[in-house]
Amino acid sequence: MPDRRKIAYLCDLSPQDPLTYSGGNARIFSALQTHVGDVSVLDPGWGRIDPLRRLICALPEPVTIRALWRARLGLSRLIAPELQKQLTRGRYDVLFCAYAFHALAGLRVPPGVFSIYSSDATPTTYKRSEVGQSFGSYLSLSRMFDPMILGAERRVFRAMDLLLWPTEWLKSGADVLYELAPEQSVILPWGANVADPGAVDVPPALSRGTRLRFALIGRDWHAKGGPLVLETVELLRARGVDAVLDVIGVTPPEAAGAEYITAHGVLDKSRPEDMARFAAVMRRAHFLFQPSFESFGFAFCEASAYGLPALCLRIGGVPVREGVNGHALPLGTGAEGFAARVEAYLAAPQKYEALRRSSRREYEERLNWDAWGRSVDAHLRARHR
Repeated sequence: MPDRRKIAYLCDLSPQDPLTYSGGNARIFSALQTHVGDVSVLDPGWGRIDPLRRLICALPEPVTIRALWRARLGLSRLIAPELQKQLTRGRYDVLFCAYAFHALAGLRVPPGVFSIYSSDATPTTYKRSEVGQSFGSYLSLSRMFDPMILGAERRVFRAMDLLLWPTEWLKSGADVLYELAPEQSVILPWGANVADPGAVDVPPALSRGTRLRFALIGRDWHAKGGPLVLETVELLRARGVDAVLDVIGVTPPEAAGAEYITAHGVLDKSRPEDMARFAAVMRRAHFLFQPSFESFGFAFCEASAYGLPALCLRIGGVPVREGVNGHALPLGTGAEGFAARVEAYLAAPQKYEALRRSSRREYEERLNWDAWGRSVDAHLRARHR
């Protein structure tokens, strides 16, 4: 096989759009191109029935998000042949599918093509998890499709040569649910969706006499755990700690008139001025405080890139290793529990400094896309000759 592999990239959304799948789609594509081979994007259109896809896309967004992939799955026999032609004509070495397992339904991978899939969740593992159950079903009618979806997942995933899961949470759930072979199912952490900012030369000092800065990142204040963060900030302030909060991505109603909350709104990191503002928040913060229910969470990787420890809940696939790049406290921990964890560092600043160093090291060694890309290349060299 040539040194530069020919890779077919399959996703239902374009990796050229840096915003799809919270930026992960573009980062995966770029890492493959840099470290693994020459990547060509397959057209995920629906061929002759593409007008139906456009019709679904014209529906209200909450409906489109849920209906589009289910329709794609149900109509796979009509859609897959056109995709099959692209894959056969290209004479690829590798087929890499990101996120959109439904795009693989009905597709026959040509002999000699090594197939890889990666995502931070699958429909059934997510729906059955505490994360998925916390949000419930938008359409109760969708439950009727659950058996069909599970059957399709099993067929697709068991046929793949390699499944790259970014978290132990997802791997453990998928292994049992789909009866995957150990050599087929591998943990490979994803990275931060920012360029390497470099180590912080002078990290912010932490002590009872300094202002304590928290950061929260996300467009949904409640889903990201905002109310619990605010309760913790107010508890610390009541105890004499000058705690303040920077919020990126949303302007919570609680910010009105609260001098200890700064809402930055949505920041587009592709714009230099917005990226500079984002970086300033991350460099001066003491903790990313985000007790959210998530299947992954790129914000935690980005925090580690800045040497910023994270505080979160031990649920889902958040990439926070206890005591390494922050603390993931048990589900049900309230403001008192988080405040106690912070106060322990206020009393021992040297331990906080060590936590910052190990957070940055976690990014350098694991939570970056170059490490991910090199690992994918190593897996292919070992498994596909």
